[in-house]
Amino acid sequence: MPRMAPRDRAQVTDEAACKVFDAFVAQRGAMPNMFATLARLPQHLVSTFEHFKTVMNEGTLPLRLKELVGVRVSVVNSCDY
Repeated sequence: MPRMAPRDRAQVTDEAACKVFDAFVAQRGAMPNMFATLARLPQHLVSTFEHFKTVMNEGTLPLRLKELVGVRVSVVNSCDY
């Protein structure tokens, strides 16, 4: 049980945070819970999203491998990805 419930799109009023929700839904079909929880503090959501985009879209490792690393770390730490 999480300490803080993730926000859904209807609960977010900050324009920049709404754009982050829309970008995730357009790209992945859903908003990851980590980012939905960060929507409680829109400025943190936006800055974390910018960092996430940089990590996932730059460098020499393929995106698929980066995603697999994220899933594996989640499994090792017994948390939902």
